[in-house]
Amino acid sequence: MKRQHRNVSASAVLKIGRLRQLPYYSTRQFGRRTRSLPKEVRKGRLVKRKGNKPAFALRVELFRITGTDLTQVDGIDVVTATTILSEAGWDMNPWKDEDHFVSWLRLCPDNRISGNKVLGKGRLPTNNRASIALKMAASTLRVSNTYLGAQFRRFRTRLGAPVAIKAMAAKLARLVYRMLRYGMKYVDRGAKFYETQHRQRQITQLKWKAAKLGFHVVEAAA
Repeated sequence: MKRQHRNVSASAVLKIGRLRQLPYYSTRQFGRRTRSLPKEVRKGRLVKRKGNKPAFALRVELFRITGTDLTQVDGIDVVTATTILSEAGWDMNPWKDEDHFVSWLRLCPDNRISGNKVLGKGRLPTNNRASIALKMAASTLRVSNTYLGAQFRRFRTRLGAPVAIKAMAAKLARLVYRMLRYGMKYVDRGAKFYETQHRQRQITQLKWKAAKLGFHVVEAAA
């Protein structure tokens, strides 16, 4: 008796694979949703603002749906988080990793490479509402006294405002991806920590360059 072979499409195989992973993801999401919503203690977020601010507890509902609080990331408020979730959803499985997610948002650099050499750089235009929201969130970090704020100001000084906004928007997108997929919690270390860390990197690089030229750097006494 001959066996009948069925032609299974690639989409069907992908669907079967996702169904097999469903118990694992359900268990993980249940563990995330048993958390309690972090209390907002930042003074800037406690100020009541008018305009497009929702008239109900949208932050609570977003936490109930995703199991994580995206507004803990500096620059991202409830409106920005809602825009991101409405465009990309809370399930990050369609993207293999955070690099694919940033590329989908068209926040990655557009480098034309040939023979391992960058021949030119361009910009990737996009009308994605999530990308626009992340860029607007990045631009608000200019006066933020936080780790991301200090990093953005350094980007802005070194690269210029347009490139710095795009680079910081990509940084925010990576944080959003990690929080939604892996349940990572974001904790701000402050601008002072970033400046100290950056100064230490500069000292290490300076000592390396001096040693390469045959010199020895000695820190001056305070």
